[in-house]
Amino acid sequence: MRSRSKPLLRTDHVAKSKPRQRRNLAQPQLPFDTMPERIEPALALLKPKAPHGDQWLFELKFDGYRLAIHIEPKSVRILTRGGHDWTERFPTIAEAARKLGVGTAILDGEAVVLDAEGRSDFGALQRSLGGRGGKRASAEAVFYAFDLPYFDGHLLTNAELFVRRPLLTDLLDGGDGGIRLSEEIEGDGDELLVAACAHGLEGLIAKHRDSRYRSGRTGDWLKIKCIQSESFVIIGYEQSSVARGGIGSLLLAATNGTALHHVGSVGTGFREKDAVALRSMLDKLRTKRPAVPIKGKNLVFTQPTLIAEIEFRGWTDDGNLRHASYKGLRELQDNADIYNLGTEA
Repeated sequence: MRSRSKPLLRTDHVAKSKPRQRRNLAQPQLPFDTMPERIEPALALLKPKAPHGDQWLFELKFDGYRLAIHIEPKSVRILTRGGHDWTERFPTIAEAARKLGVGTAILDGEAVVLDAEGRSDFGALQRSLGGRGGKRASAEAVFYAFDLPYFDGHLLTNAELFVRRPLLTDLLDGGDGGIRLSEEIEGDGDELLVAACAHGLEGLIAKHRDSRYRSGRTGDWLKIKCIQSESFVIIGYEQSSVARGGIGSLLLAATNGTALHHVGSVGTGFREKDAVALRSMLDKLRTKRPAVPIKGKNLVFTQPTLIAEIEFRGWTDDGNLRHASYKGLRELQDNADIYNLGTEA
């Protein structure tokens, strides 16, 4: 795998990676803990602005598939956020994990495909896997590790981030192959976000340095995006005689508690090949009754099965997506986090 540059981390810009911290050899020996079959991931809470204060650490936000790599003496498993085994779909990452030289570990991170400028490209990752429902193995994907909830026989979920982080840094030791360290970057959060956005990156992740590894959206981790991008359920489409694939726009819904709520539509971002394939999938899911109350002309309603990743610039006063653009479909097995109107800030 050819090394890619990381524009935000170049020394001629405001953000610089932090000096590596070595493992604290004076730490007391802990009793061995059985490796969990699976750890529910810690999730980042969306915020409009970066937090301030020395208690916050920053990393770049990636646009890929959240994965956990389980390393044992005789096996490596790569699990999706929903717990599905995708080891065979990421052979390069699995091979890199086998070469780490660690007895047992669980690495939390994200699989991405990088463009020529070192930016994560969700569409390229999806294509490398053969598209939604494809069975292709991705030789292009690399894994950026950003946490270490289990290491060397010890469950670290109750250890603070400032304890886990040096262990992860030491384990990866500056590697630039199939598994890489998600580098910590120093600086003022507002300035870092401006730099990230200027380079066309996704945004920032902020983590409280004293936080333990807690599953779910606890507020210990925050995400601040340059352009908002979330997952929404497709509940139908508007027919068009002139648009690519016959889709004028997709009808979208988010969750609101346990119910679905219409959040508008998206009519841009489709490539012709993608639109034709999407129309074929949607027509197989046709239903006469819409998943949520919605009226309009030339509408085709579908079962709320397909999940789309959508970029948008915010929300209108009536609760619809503003300047939405289609990025691609999420795998059902990826257990995509459908946008919840009741929990996101």
